[in-house]
Amino acid sequence: MDRVPEVAVVGAGIVGLCTAYALAERGTAVRVYESGVPGHGQSGGQSRIFRHAHDDARLVEFTREARAVWDEWADRLGAELVSRDGVVALGSTVPGRLRILQDAGGIPARTVDSAELHARMPLLADYRGPAMLDEGGGAIRTRAAVERLADALGDSLVTDEVISLYPTGRGTVEVVSSVGREEYATAVVCAGVGTARLARNVGLSLPVQPAAHVRLTFQVRGAPPERVACLQDSSGDFGEVGVYAAPYPGNSRYAVGLSETVEVREDGSFADAEALTALSDRARAYISHALPGLDPEPVERLNCWVTSLPWSEDGMAVWEADRIFFAAGHNLFKQAPRLGRALAGAAMDDELEENLRPAAALGQPR
Repeated sequence: MDRVPEVAVVGAGIVGLCTAYALAERGTAVRVYESGVPGHGQSGGQSRIFRHAHDDARLVEFTREARAVWDEWADRLGAELVSRDGVVALGSTVPGRLRILQDAGGIPARTVDSAELHARMPLLADYRGPAMLDEGGGAIRTRAAVERLADALGDSLVTDEVISLYPTGRGTVEVVSSVGREEYATAVVCAGVGTARLARNVGLSLPVQPAAHVRLTFQVRGAPPERVACLQDSSGDFGEVGVYAAPYPGNSRYAVGLSETVEVREDGSFADAEALTALSDRARAYISHALPGLDPEPVERLNCWVTSLPWSEDGMAVWEADRIFFAAGHNLFKQAPRLGRALAGAAMDDELEENLRPAAALGQPR
């Protein structure tokens, strides 16, 4: 690294990587601390859903802007980062969310009949209820995104665990890691389940609710379809009311998870040690009813932490204390480039966007 870093970014999940990359766009020297493998904590797995549909119109607009940044970075980094195959949503939530998307304007979303639904989602069993297509959505190529961003950051990304950080009283921030201590102009913390712990060092109590989640991956029966959309199912027609699913690159595998998570106590232990297994069994049962195009025996399983905020499963916010910024929320992968640019701006003395302040409760249904 040629220059002394001005900004410390704690965590090399997708939000930390995007924040560091956005700082580099501004010509700012940055150091990213990651104790493990970049993108293998809450950002783990091979795919995520990019969807515009949310219950808060402000978040719809934020997501639209995020998609533009994904496309910009895809061109610059030379890789597809979000597919063009769309997202289909099923169930009683469709009319309300479609209305919000249509009111936003410029987002191609519409209802679909059963014939078009099957064409877009050939793995799905027969379904006759409310359905919509978010044509601008698709599957996020998570590994490509993480790898390209990490490569672009180069030596700015270091393997080191941050133990604590605090304002020095001299207008700087000191970061204490497992191998030393360094001083920076500011710091941005995007450390997943570790964010709330680090925030307590500076007197902030973040209302982050940690939980555990399971996602299973299944092999597609026969030849992979040329096109297959992501899926959100809140219908209950196939036994579950909160399901999301996204294809792997090449469409030969499909990852499926339930929105339900497993409660975690404050000390990190499970209130029900067998609950993750129960969620896995329910996901497999769902597959047998809803997605006959998949082999029902999973080929991969991902257990991971999630962090949510009390006002919405899609909620996110940024807390600030003495030039240290703490970002938290759930379902942030799709928002990461837009959120990263906002965090980079705040770190470089732009005003933190009002919608990202905790009082705004971004993501709360309105």
